[in-house]
Amino acid sequence: MSATYVGFGFGPIQTGLLLFEAVQCGGFDRFVVAEVDASLVRAVRAAGSEVSVNIAGKDGIHARRLPRVEILDPRVPSERETIIQAIAEADELGTAVPSVDLYAVGGEASISAMLAAGCRPGRQRIIYTAENNNFAAEVLVDRMKEAAGPGAGAGFPGTQVLNTVVGKMSGVVASAEEMKRLGLAPLVPGYGKCVLVEEFNRILVSRVTLPGFARRIRVFEEKDDLLPFEEAKLYGHNAVHALLGYLARLRGYEVMSRIGDDRGLMALGRKVFLEESGAALIRRHASTGDRLFTPAGYAAYADDLLERMVNPWLFDRVDRIIRDPARKLAWDDRLFGTMRRALEAGVTPTGMALGAAAAVEYAEPGTAGHDGAARAYLGGLWGAGPKDPEREACLRLVEEAAPRLQEWRA
Repeated sequence: MSATYVGFGFGPIQTGLLLFEAVQCGGFDRFVVAEVDASLVRAVRAAGSEVSVNIAGKDGIHARRLPRVEILDPRVPSERETIIQAIAEADELGTAVPSVDLYAVGGEASISAMLAAGCRPGRQRIIYTAENNNFAAEVLVDRMKEAAGPGAGAGFPGTQVLNTVVGKMSGVVASAEEMKRLGLAPLVPGYGKCVLVEEFNRILVSRVTLPGFARRIRVFEEKDDLLPFEEAKLYGHNAVHALLGYLARLRGYEVMSRIGDDRGLMALGRKVFLEESGAALIRRHASTGDRLFTPAGYAAYADDLLERMVNPWLFDRVDRIIRDPARKLAWDDRLFGTMRRALEAGVTPTGMALGAAAAVEYAEPGTAGHDGAARAYLGGLWGAGPKDPEREACLRLVEEAAPRLQEWRA
């Protein structure tokens, strides 16, 4: 029996993870990807529908080819119909676009509209959502129901949408100089960009509940409740990554691998990982019984991530890590979300506050040297709200941390 994989979006998580693992597992004989970048669609077709991705391991970078990629532009009516028919025949699908906000963009050519049209009864299928949102699956189902219109209240029988925890570092390299220096294979010959991802592939997904359904991409690990692991990624992995990135900028580093030789910065990262993030999340999720939420398990998690973050073969740029500081400084995002959970656990997050102060300084240069400037910026970012003790504690910690930034400057 033939099997089809359908993907949405052709960025590094799709090509370097979802599509890559679909090809690697050997369980599919058709690969269809919907992509709205017409120039990218043309380039892949001109290359014979074969693309290359670069995998960064501990010992170097290895290019892997993905053959027979049927890339289609959903804005072209005939191609959209082909995508919808492929959805109807697919066993596993994966979304990997920049934000869940894009699910419903594009009218009939939107992801939600095509899925609503293609997820017909009579066949079981699962959809992985890889948008770095704790409730991406629920958002997608809601958008699909809206696209289907009245009568879709019962949902889509036989279709299950899964959340994911994608702790895989990835990116696009567009510098010809960097591509040449690292020996990277372009996505297709002559194309000015390449995909570079780490080889890590321990991806967590929601438990599949469809009767008798067997996933072909078996490398992913199912969990009954993903929320604790999503918090470990956001308030552990993402939070410490951001902390190190903002301080690396002050050090004058251009790539994250430089941190590996900075003993002070590495020590700070580990201390925050274990004593702030770890202390909070172990207390919060120890009842799961999962080894991750034990002192030994979280220490192993932290040490593995710190080693991966500074992998020289990944060539992870500092400016990629620190971009969009306003989003990272949101009240419940990685920096203040971690601080708040630490405070709940009775831990004073001085290290993470230092990262937050560095992020504010990056977003609004000069704030570190002016009383009240960080408070004013964050107040504007969070909006008017009650001056509750938690909010006041976070602001005070950032103000106290700001003078210490000088110690980390190059």
